[in-house]
Amino acid sequence: MLVNLNDVLKKAQKEHYAVGLFNAPDTVMLEATISAAEELNSPIIIGTAEVLLPYGDLKLIAPGMIAAAKRAKVPVVVHFDHGLTFERCIEALKLGFSSVMFDGSAGDEKQNMADTREIVRIAHAMGASVEGEIGHVGEADNGDGADGDRYTTVAEAQNFLAATGVDALAIAIGTAHGAYKAKPRLDIERLKEIRAAVDTPLVLHGGSGLSDDDFKNTIREGIAKVNIFTDLCLAGEAAMRRAVSENLNYLEARNLTVSAVKAAVKEKLLLFGSQNRA
Repeated sequence: MLVNLNDVLKKAQKEHYAVGLFNAPDTVMLEATISAAEELNSPIIIGTAEVLLPYGDLKLIAPGMIAAAKRAKVPVVVHFDHGLTFERCIEALKLGFSSVMFDGSAGDEKQNMADTREIVRIAHAMGASVEGEIGHVGEADNGDGADGDRYTTVAEAQNFLAATGVDALAIAIGTAHGAYKAKPRLDIERLKEIRAAVDTPLVLHGGSGLSDDDFKNTIREGIAKVNIFTDLCLAGEAAMRRAVSENLNYLEARNLTVSAVKAAVKEKLLLFGSQNRA
């Protein structure tokens, strides 16, 4: 069933588990994510991001994602992640996405708040939810991961929420997007402080590559949504290499890749504690 973030994250926050966001820009990942969630009776968030649109045009993939969500036996949020422009977020909403994230975190803070507030106004009128970001979650593969000066502060989180009314808030506590070159240093104390000060569900970006303990610690201290993509790509790439080595045909290789990505999704759903929470 198609739902929005409010339908799944408030319950997750209350019951101390997390719902996974898995980008699914093609039918391999779409089939893998939905089937994994159904097998584990878990809520799930599927989506794509503005940076991924060269690999799956929004108008092409949106109908399939939304149809799959409506048909699913479990709650499925269809989320447009890291929308960098107002226009793309509105396009996603018009195409039927049940949730969008406007990410103006790299720019002027006041402009980020103003733009996010307007996206919230429009999305809520359409029955959709909105995620915002305050602080800076960088890129692990080029060394600009979040540092102490860019970690989200309690005051920043409170001010952003009061100014925008977002349904979920992505915070910077030491994670980064992509594959880590070194072990990330997570500021769990900062997370605890923010969680104690705000009621809005909190989001962890840059989840791929974290240890099991990292996930457990962040979820225990208040993270309700975790974003995963790189780990799915790595699982799919390993399956494709195996398919070539075994001389499988295209369709056999495709199904092998679905199975590998599905296994990676199930591993994360179990780790996040969302099984049998649908």
